[in-house]
This record gives sequence, structure tokens and C-alpha cells, in this order.
Amino acid sequence: MTVYGSFPGARPRRLRTTPAMRRMVAETQVRPADLILPAFVREGIGAPVPISAMPGVVQHTRDTLRKAAVDAVSAGVAGIMLFGVPEDAKKDAIGTAGTDPEGILQVALRDVRAEVGDDLVIMSDLCLDETTDHGHCGVLDESGRVDNDATLERYAEMAQVQADAGAHVVAPSGMMDGQVGVIRDALDTIDKEDVSILAYTVKYSSAFYGPFREAVGSSLRGDRKTYQQDPANARESLRELELDLAEGADMVMVKPAGPYLDILGKVADSVSVPVAAYQISGEYAMIEAAAEKGWIDRDQAILESLTGIKRAGANMILTYWATEVAGRL
Repeated sequence: MTVYGSFPGARPRRLRTTPAMRRMVAETQVRPADLILPAFVREGIGAPVPISAMPGVVQHTRDTLRKAAVDAVSAGVAGIMLFGVPEDAKKDAIGTAGTDPEGILQVALRDVRAEVGDDLVIMSDLCLDETTDHGHCGVLDESGRVDNDATLERYAEMAQVQADAGAHVVAPSGMMDGQVGVIRDALDTIDKEDVSILAYTVKYSSAFYGPFREAVGSSLRGDRKTYQQDPANARESLRELELDLAEGADMVMVKPAGPYLDILGKVADSVSVPVAAYQISGEYAMIEAAAEKGWIDRDQAILESLTGIKRAGANMILTYWATEVAGRL
């Protein structure tokens, strides 16, 4: 005699039986349009320069950057975030190359905009660290500390030249108090109301930035703990979020992504604007290194890490695998 309703009556495994079934019921899916490609362009080189700590990532020439942008469009990637690496001789105490219309980042913005137009959302890193001889994200005062308000004046200038060069989005990453409001005013003053601000709202002082410093040829002396957030703090992130939104941020970001999925979830649950997360250089390097050793399946680990970021609440993910993953998806 058959007894109906006997244990186990509910069998969740029924929805895991085949790849097609699993795809159909998947709650989270990473799409090419979720991805943004961070890219580095370096002044004064004739060929791309590999970044040793980030296998597969290079400092581009202007020509190879244009090709990378075209490839990203072809793969369906949503956007590209540009970082400029000037010649060392052009770095100075106030980051003059960051506001020079002929600085490498501004030149690269014009190149990419001319190449792909509006087919790719062109984003520009708005920070002084790549262009200062001390490597900090702002102007230093007489005691060697980052001067918040003097730095804001420089950020306003940077926003204007980047917008003039063709950026659809400017992305202030320096974690200066009041940066979003100052940048919004600066853009509106030159009739660039349509240029969006992607605020680095939550940016932790992280050990995982190491490979990035090679990528941008950082001249950093000391650390950034007085302006980037303490990894021990969570509520502070929501305070930063409230302030950035009040100042006019169009989108907000959490950086790094993987070690701070709890923060990403809190931010995503708190806002109605798009939320980005940056899978940073150290996260990339760990997966690549473990895969090279044969300890993990590279492709599966990449997609799993991105799925976790998306599941935590990110609408957009900045990842160095953007074009590769978009092509596979």
C-alpha cells in the first residue's frame, strides 16, 4: 500500500536535475550588460605593458585601448572605466596632469569616445593618486596630511576637463568629504548636467589593492587610512551613503566587492539608485594565481565570484574579466 505524504514530501532536488532546469529556476544571473571593464592607459609606451601581478591585464597604449573598447562593445559589456598613467616626469604635488586637457586620461577619453561613441558607457576615474608625485588622492598640506577642501577644488577642475573630453560618467574615488556635491556643481556650471556621477561611496582601506598600484604606477608614500574607510566599520558606510545621495550621486559603489558582500547588501537594500561593486585587483589576482596552480577551476571560480556579487545586490560589476566573461555568457 502506498503512503502519500510520507517524508520527504518536499524534494528541492527536483529543481536541480538538469542544466536546463537549473538555468530556468536560477534566481541570479550575470549578464554582459551588468559588467564594466576597468582599463589602464599609459603615456609614452609603444606596446602594451603586462601587469605582473594581474596576468592577462595590461597598461594599454592609446591604440590598444581603442581596440579594447571595441572588443568590449562587441561582447555586450555595458561600460569601461578609464585610468590614466602619466609619465613619472609629469607627476607633481597637485596632480597637474589630471586637469591638463592633454593629460593622458583626457586624451584617452577623447580617443574612446571617438571610437565607440555612445555604444559604451565611458567612465573616468576622478582622483589625483595617479598624477601626484606623493601618490595620495589629494593635495597635501604643510604637515603632509591630505587637505580635504583644497583637494575638492582640484576635483572640480578634473570633473570639468573629463566631461569636456567625453566622459559619460565621472567616478570620484578619493573619499574626500563633500566631493560629490562639489563635482555636481562644477559639472552643472559648464552645462554638463547630463554627465552622471558614480560615487565611490564605500571604499575601504584594503590590503587587496596591491596589484592595482603596479597597474597605475603608484608613487604612494604612507597609506590612505585617514580618508579610506576602516574595514572594521559597517554603519559608517550607511552614513557615507546618505551623504553622497544628498549631494547628488546618480549611482553608488562599494569597493572592494568580495570581502565586503555584507556591506554591499546593506547598501543595495537602502537605496533606489543603481549600485556598483568593484571586484578589485587583489580579488582578480587571487583567482588567477590559484587557477595557475591548478587548485581551482578558473572559469567556474570567476563566474561564481561574479554571481555572488550580483546576488548580494550589485546592479553593475567592475571586473577585469568583463570582456572575457561577457563573451562566454
